[in-house]
Amino acid sequence: MAKNAFILYVEDERPVLELVRQALRMAGHDITGVTSGRSAIDIMRQDVPSLVLLDLMMPDYNGWDVYREMKGDNQLAHVPVIVITAKIPDKGRVIIDGLPPVDDYITKPFDVAQLIRSVENFLQPTQ
Repeated sequence: MAKNAFILYVEDERPVLELVRQALRMAGHDITGVTSGRSAIDIMRQDVPSLVLLDLMMPDYNGWDVYREMKGDNQLAHVPVIVITAKIPDKGRVIIDGLPPVDDYITKPFDVAQLIRSVENFLQPTQ
């Protein structure tokens, strides 16, 4: 696991947010959770995360809005994104024209062990 890796989880459902935060903290990860896409962008611009976990279906500024803004920002474009959602589009499909597909999808309800494996896969130090 990369030292001092910072994970940001964007999820409007507080029970799901707390479950993921608790599971990842127990696995030794530094994770911050926010319930608003706009707040997530503000946080990312102050402290670039190592990984973003992103819900898609949120009121106002949804997950795709956050993703589009991230990939359009040179400081954030490299940050891997794992979508955690009840609806999964085709994994290989380009979701937004001109932007790369997200790095991984996890379907709600999800297996906590699968989530931890996926997170740790993206936080492995580069060789």
